[in-house]
Amino acid sequence: MTKLEEIISCIKGNSVYVQMHNFPDPDAIASAYGMKYLLRAEGIDAQIVYKGSIENTVTAKMVKLLNIDILEVKSAWELDCNREVIIVDAQNGNANIIDMHSDKTICIDHHPVYNDSKYVFKDIRPDVGACASIIASYYIENDVVIDIHMATALLYGIKVDTADMKRGVTKLDLDMFYYLYNRADHKVLNNLDTSVRQYDDLKAYAYAIANVDIQNDICFASAGDNCKESLIASICDFIMSLDGVNLAIVYSAKEEGIKLSIRSNGSYDSGRISNKALCDIGNGGGHEHMAGGFISYDKLERKDAAGIREIIKNRFMSEVNKVNK
Repeated sequence: MTKLEEIISCIKGNSVYVQMHNFPDPDAIASAYGMKYLLRAEGIDAQIVYKGSIENTVTAKMVKLLNIDILEVKSAWELDCNREVIIVDAQNGNANIIDMHSDKTICIDHHPVYNDSKYVFKDIRPDVGACASIIASYYIENDVVIDIHMATALLYGIKVDTADMKRGVTKLDLDMFYYLYNRADHKVLNNLDTSVRQYDDLKAYAYAIANVDIQNDICFASAGDNCKESLIASICDFIMSLDGVNLAIVYSAKEEGIKLSIRSNGSYDSGRISNKALCDIGNGGGHEHMAGGFISYDKLERKDAAGIREIIKNRFMSEVNKVNK
């Protein structure tokens, strides 16, 4: 059986939820969109769900240009608990995804496994650069036609999560990239690659630049309060372009806690370092080159800006120093 056939065999009803992580990025959107239409070809209806606004982001632009139907929810209790749930580009137990309270969960992801969540089926490949590459391979393995809109979505998801094929790329990512390239709408791709920032985003960049703190080859910066999730990541990517910086940590204090984005050029394992640095005050994890994290205010003795900065800096530098010993 192919992976898709195994997934189909786990679905007992004729409708499921395809769940993305909170504040989904283009790879999550592409993966969910791709999964939805794979299921449709088998007569199964799928509703794409997520938590966290995507307004004024490139993700929102992608959804609009490709006419992707997604549903924002505030909690799992809004949904039918009897349906199977297919998680894409995320895993149960992480802070960036709501618990759907389902014992019929399927997981398709490309992030390292940091918990012992149980699934009725899983296809988790931490070596792969983009979840969209895994979904694209399902189309090919099962001879399902990829139309121009789907090819565009999947290709864009791969482009974004691999930083235009410069980060964490595997043979599968390359194969899927080349397969999708001639099938995609490059006018839409060019549109997505341009005009992706809002005027107010410049304030967050300026704030981060003004308070950059570089310790040897490690860079810390705050993006200010209540910075958008996608913007925190973009600023972190920008800081990684600085000469001599091998690890970047950018964070923003938000209402629910502190969100972090971590990037590395390969000199450090950003996923492992963030997981260990945040283990008892929140959580962190991801790939060697790209990771994320969350800190709960309840776990902090100091909640002022200077205190938060000191805690983050000390914890990450402590883990870096362990690696360097």
